[in-house]
Amino acid sequence: MLTNLHVKNLALIDEAEVEFGPGLNILTGETGAGKSILIGSINAALGKKISREMIRTGETSALVELVFETENPHVLELLKEMDLEAEEGQVIISRKITGSRSVCRINGEACNISQVKALASLLLDIHGQHEHQSLLYPDRQIAILDAFAGTEAAAAKGEVRALYQEWKNVRKELSAYELDEEARKRETAFLTFEINEIDQAELKEGEDEALETAYRKMGHAKKIAESLQTVYAITGYGAENSAGEQVGRAIRELQQAAVYDDALSGPSQTLSDIDGLLNDFNREISAYLSELTFSEEEYYETEKRLDEINRLKAKYGKTMEEITAYREEQQKKLEKLENFESCRAALQEQLQKTEQKLDAAAHNLSKIRRNYAKRLETQIIEGLRDLNFLHVAFEISFEKTKSYTENGTDAVEFLISTNPGEAIRPLAKVVSGGELSRIMLAIKTILADRDETETLIFDEIDTGISGRTAQKVSEKMAQIGQRHQVICITHLPQIAAMADSHFEIEKNVEENETVTSIHPLSEEDSVRELARMLGGAKITDSVLANASEMKELAQVQKSARLK
Repeated sequence: MLTNLHVKNLALIDEAEVEFGPGLNILTGETGAGKSILIGSINAALGKKISREMIRTGETSALVELVFETENPHVLELLKEMDLEAEEGQVIISRKITGSRSVCRINGEACNISQVKALASLLLDIHGQHEHQSLLYPDRQIAILDAFAGTEAAAAKGEVRALYQEWKNVRKELSAYELDEEARKRETAFLTFEINEIDQAELKEGEDEALETAYRKMGHAKKIAESLQTVYAITGYGAENSAGEQVGRAIRELQQAAVYDDALSGPSQTLSDIDGLLNDFNREISAYLSELTFSEEEYYETEKRLDEINRLKAKYGKTMEEITAYREEQQKKLEKLENFESCRAALQEQLQKTEQKLDAAAHNLSKIRRNYAKRLETQIIEGLRDLNFLHVAFEISFEKTKSYTENGTDAVEFLISTNPGEAIRPLAKVVSGGELSRIMLAIKTILADRDETETLIFDEIDTGISGRTAQKVSEKMAQIGQRHQVICITHLPQIAAMADSHFEIEKNVEENETVTSIHPLSEEDSVRELARMLGGAKITDSVLANASEMKELAQVQKSARLK
């Protein structure tokens, strides 16, 4: 579960730290106090794109840090794959945002956004204010059904996806054989020309580099010769002031002095060694000069060969290896064209076999879905009745898609009727925003029993509901909170009364700056906050009494559910 949230310099938040508990954590506050900023900060830490303008005015960076405690084996396995450790099941995700970039860390180690998102998907599920609208999309509806069907559907879906990809690849390869006789002849001639052009060049590995070295050397042969002649003259023995002559004279002088002092024999020997090295050096220079020749014919042939190789590189690849690889690829294409009919027949047979396997796998997946669809229908109807849909009918319809997809051949649609005698119709044509919120909550409740995600966050999903319906939603929240940690931002006192931990978000002006803060509420403060939500600006004794009674009844109801 999410145990700690630390936010610094983000929007209206100077610095805030929240210690969340198990069960139902409720966040309330006046409109505009900054509740959405808090959820936004969690989203930011988990990799969602965030504007640099969210950095608090006057600051250069913002920081969000989340601390989780988990026993989920999938989380621990993913951390292991990332070469990260979770000491005693603790996972710390942080993100520092500056004007130019952001840095994400998991347990202190720098990581990328995709790694954070992968980990976050296992740690928590955020249901935003408008996410219920996704229920209107068929892709989301089939995903909900597959999630309900669990591992059985996941395994079948994995098989379908693998076969679908194989089927697509074979079809793509087979499409290359949709050529008439004239087109095949043109393609064959073109491939033959390219292969022959590369073969005739008789390219050798490393030849281009050797030629370029030789070409540079020949192109600068005159300059090299002039420089080496000067070096030879300076270091040789021919001129009076050359290094060789000067060292020889120094040796003779030192040897004469060494006759009178043995201590000079060492320096004399060193100078003799230097003379020997200088002699060796001059011989090497002389040998190089003797071999340094310039042939116009050789220079021309080298240039011509390099031009040919570079021309092939421009057409077929930047390196010799790429040219060779291109030639091999064209050779395969040519062989296919030369054996056109047999290759096409083999691919057609392969496509037929793959399609048969894909059809069987899709049929099996559809069978699993239809089986679980009946159970899901029943549970959704029960859940909706719990949420004050007194007369509701719900069905999951199946149609076959025109072609195969990575989801198989099922087109799934949720149908509903919320009034007696009304025919069932697609969700988009029937329900309001408030009803969609309740349907999504019912689905979340059902999936929560199967979901290993420990933390669920609901951001103002109570939009458009009130009264008895609000009470039913609060009961459903409390029910989810028995199996998961729930963090919920709400405007409804009925939901807030169910809190295991209640936090208030408020906005104040401090030293001419607007600051959002969050703090836990005691039992007494929680009642006072409920009274504010019930009574508005003026809190009377009767409103306080009503709030206290609401809190007590909620706790009694929760206790009764736990028995």
